[in-house]
Amino acid sequence: MNQQHHRSHRTIDIDTRLVATGAVLTAAGAVVACAGLAIGAFAVFTAGRRMIRDMDVPPAQQAAAKWQQAKEASRAGMTAWQSASDAQNGSLAR
Repeated sequence: MNQQHHRSHRTIDIDTRLVATGAVLTAAGAVVACAGLAIGAFAVFTAGRRMIRDMDVPPAQQAAAKWQQAKEASRAGMTAWQSASDAQNGSLAR
């Protein structure tokens, strides 16, 4: 009965050469993927720099102009609101 108990336990026979080959191929694939990501990032970065260099107005100057426009629009809206409020309050007082 004791021999039968030992026979029922089986061990896994792993080919370590295949495991090592799989690990090496995985590492090689990771290196190739990293190289691909680096090349792609470089291409996008270069294109972005070229696009900014070819702009008529630099981004910082565009941002400053838009900020100025927003401040003027805000000021105009506030003035219009105050004028309408004053006109409405003046008509109620009469």
